[in-house]
Amino acid sequence: MTAPVFLTDSLADLVPGARLVLDGPEGRHAVSVRRLQPGEEIVLTDGLGRGAAGLVVGTEGKDRLTVEVLSLPEEPEPRTRITVVQALPKGDRGELAVETMTETGVDAIVPWAAARCITQWKGERGAKSLAKWRATAREAGKQSRRLRFPEVAEAATTKQVASLLADADFAAVLHEEGAQPLATVALPAEGSIVLVVGPEGGVAPQELAAFADAGASPYRLGRSVLRTSTAGTAAAALLLGRTGRWA
Repeated sequence: MTAPVFLTDSLADLVPGARLVLDGPEGRHAVSVRRLQPGEEIVLTDGLGRGAAGLVVGTEGKDRLTVEVLSLPEEPEPRTRITVVQALPKGDRGELAVETMTETGVDAIVPWAAARCITQWKGERGAKSLAKWRATAREAGKQSRRLRFPEVAEAATTKQVASLLADADFAAVLHEEGAQPLATVALPAEGSIVLVVGPEGGVAPQELAAFADAGASPYRLGRSVLRTSTAGTAAAALLLGRTGRWA
């Protein structure tokens, strides 16, 4: 089993042989929940692609752990970066989407307040929902042993999504009536790929038109129609395989 991953603020100026202290909430989880003991392997990361792999050399109290650094692994920026624009689902299905997309390997997630979304992020509720999505991405990043966690952006309007699509090297809207399957479309060898996942009620005609003007055509995944909370994960997995990132 691979070593557990914990988040730390900074890994600057570390060298093999150095000792690093993990405390606070992450230290408490390592000591009191995971019950890590001296001699066990552990990986610390800043979530930005840098890591420190080492051995636990001691614990103190319920929330303090000391690690001897053995190596400094890195997770470089991918040649093909995948961003999913995720329409806001109902209830906790948004966190489910973020969790599974993070585990799959998505690089960025953009919450989208689509016209047909039942859920709308406004005021304090919106801030709390965004915080939940970001916390879910952090936890899923650690669970899936990633060193580079996905960025969860501020909620975007349709106009902002169209701008993001216009700047992409390949842009697509997942749509059950798309004329071309995503599995056969030509993809760039490197650069940015942006996928739009609509709400349960579908992408509105005026949104499809705005996205088409930005260069994003509709593509279908398969014969079945997926829920908004699973479509992004399925599409990302398809693209990760096709771009060689799962090779």
